[in-house]
Amino acid sequence: MSKCGYVAILGRPNVGKSTLLNALVGQPLAIITPKPQTTRNRIFGVSTTDEIQAIFLDTPGMLNPKYRLQELMVKQIDKAIGDADVLIFMVDSTDFVNSFDRILQSKFTKAWKPAVLALNKIDQVKGKPVLEAMEGLSEFQQAAEIVPISALRGDGLDQLRDLIGKLLPEGPFLYPLDVIATQPERFFVAELIREELVNLLRQELPYATAVKVEEFREKEGGKTYIRAIIFVEKLSQKGIIIGTSGEVLKRIGTTSRQKIELFLGHQVYLDLWVKVRKNWRKKDFDLREFGYTA
Repeated sequence: MSKCGYVAILGRPNVGKSTLLNALVGQPLAIITPKPQTTRNRIFGVSTTDEIQAIFLDTPGMLNPKYRLQELMVKQIDKAIGDADVLIFMVDSTDFVNSFDRILQSKFTKAWKPAVLALNKIDQVKGKPVLEAMEGLSEFQQAAEIVPISALRGDGLDQLRDLIGKLLPEGPFLYPLDVIATQPERFFVAELIREELVNLLRQELPYATAVKVEEFREKEGGKTYIRAIIFVEKLSQKGIIIGTSGEVLKRIGTTSRQKIELFLGHQVYLDLWVKVRKNWRKKDFDLREFGYTA
């Protein structure tokens, strides 16, 4: 009998949730940057073997919301917990105290579904720190299996996959065997552009940006035309993204185009624009337009 179900990946910002999703699916679906709170939407990645299909949900980092966008991110976490059949709570072995804090512990202790505690980044610490983190998690062993992993290097992922397979319910596959993602290509194109914004821009500015793909069509010769708009909250932010003589925007566009072509498997023409939408992070209308819903 086949097994199939949803697996939510949960944790504080920067514990490696997106890295784990990409590793389990085998494709770079979720953007990865050194900055926290990069993931804004739930991202679905599908992993299928002969008998098991796991639909992984990458979620935003757990936080205390400060504005409307972050409130929607928290609601997405709660919805993922409600929708999932199995929960993976990720903990950072290099920062155990802060990553397994009251926010995460509260979500964990209230969860009534099969759960796994994944102790990530074990490749970055040796010996005593790992043992101390395992001891800190030991009181939760009755409620969840504990698996030390390195999402970046792949250590422990086979054990994690086997455990997920045991916890998933029996049932038919929900997606064809060749499907690895459920969102449309437009979504991932916008995410790849946003990844470059986060990587290239400093401090708060990346968090004030949103990307909307307004046009996505195939032109003659097989090249896809993509028109995307980067929205910011202030005119001064627009100037920073464009840069002197348009150099910064050109750099963002060039690198984004290369990533998009690699993802789609063919050439694209990326037409990139920057517009101001004042205080968009605080307005429900703008958030819905940009695809941020609970």
